[in-house]
Amino acid sequence: MGLPDDPTEQDWADAAHVVGTGTAAFLHHVGLVPPTWSIVSRFDLVQMTAPGSAEGAPDPRVVRLDTADVPEMLDLTRRTAPGPFLARTIEMGTYLGIRHDGVLAAMAGERMRPSGWVEISAVCTAPEHRGKGLGTSLIRTLIAHVTARGDRAFL
Repeated sequence: MGLPDDPTEQDWADAAHVVGTGTAAFLHHVGLVPPTWSIVSRFDLVQMTAPGSAEGAPDPRVVRLDTADVPEMLDLTRRTAPGPFLARTIEMGTYLGIRHDGVLAAMAGERMRPSGWVEISAVCTAPEHRGKGLGTSLIRTLIAHVTARGDRAFL
């Protein structure tokens, strides 16, 4: 979960409403938390971002995925475990794939969109197609789409 750099009481109240009671959330926040919140664990995180000058390179093998592709996308993410991916995740942004003999071999897409930024997410390649640069091609294609809109990409 993300909060503004200087969250207000209302920001914290909204976050508490989303999280609920008796549950935990991963929160990117370096400041103090209100007394109604408790910190379970703190850890450092490295955020990978594309440089502002990054230019993507569209790959002609890349196709746009849509809701008809969700069963294959769910199968690929189940086999590769890139992180959470559910049936409606595709609604969060553009998802692209590369097919081999008509079967989805690799995919990547867009998820979170903080102002000026787009997260590249669910980057995964079927085990039998790894080492061929498919993930790199998908990331470079997504970066081309993201920068064309005036945003920057992050993983």
